[in-house]
Amino acid sequence: MPSKTSPIGVFDSGVGGVSVLRAMRALMPEEPVIYFGDQGHVPYGPRSMEQIQNFSEGITKFLLDHDSKLIVVACNTASAAALTFLRQRFSFVSFVGMEPAVKPAAETTITGRVGVLATPATFQGALYASVVERFAAGVELFQHTCPGLVTQIEKGELDSVTTRAILEDALHPMLEKNIDTVVLGCTHYPFVIPLIEQIVGKNVRVIDPAPAVAKQAKRLLETAGIKNQTWGRAHIRFFTSGTPPEMKSLLPVLLGETGEVESVAWKNDCEIE
Repeated sequence: MPSKTSPIGVFDSGVGGVSVLRAMRALMPEEPVIYFGDQGHVPYGPRSMEQIQNFSEGITKFLLDHDSKLIVVACNTASAAALTFLRQRFSFVSFVGMEPAVKPAAETTITGRVGVLATPATFQGALYASVVERFAAGVELFQHTCPGLVTQIEKGELDSVTTRAILEDALHPMLEKNIDTVVLGCTHYPFVIPLIEQIVGKNVRVIDPAPAVAKQAKRLLETAGIKNQTWGRAHIRFFTSGTPPEMKSLLPVLLGETGEVESVAWKNDCEIE
């Protein structure tokens, strides 16, 4: 059984989940973390639900083998495709997933028009459909998948000409429809909030879901009695199925701190060596 000093397991298709990790570090710096970025398979967005479930199952097994006391699925696509499956498959551990922040957007919009940026798999998933059905009555949603944006962020290009063009292509038509809120439905996207805000202007609210996810993780730890009670800034172990130097080079930019990144390899879609 995990203890109070056991780590929180966090995973994403790549470095996008670092936006959630960043919020967790701000709220719970004393909690040790194991972060897995599946950069060997990024992006998840265009992949099938079954394949994403397989990847998520393998990563969860890996994190549990490293004594994780809580699993944070810091990936909207994996949450949409695999969160229910993971909770059934690993019922002995708690999961925190990503849910597009349609509810707070619907509650605060003045114009009744909201833009949502997310991957194709997120839009196609039952989780998104459920959130829209429950919370978006009377609100008009304008959706865009921002093709290529995840790849740009994985390369660390947060303010390049190409990145700006992708976002302008998504946001300008929404602005013409008089949106006053933008929901970020991918954990990679908070890293380009400054660029988004430049494009949409000061009268459009941009919702980053990461702080709410960090708060939920803290609540679950406290409820289960496994929150770390020690003081200080705990250690993070980083793992990637891609190239470690690439992830390591992005950590100071995306997280504001660095660390060693260990390489892992997949045996098959469901098992990590």
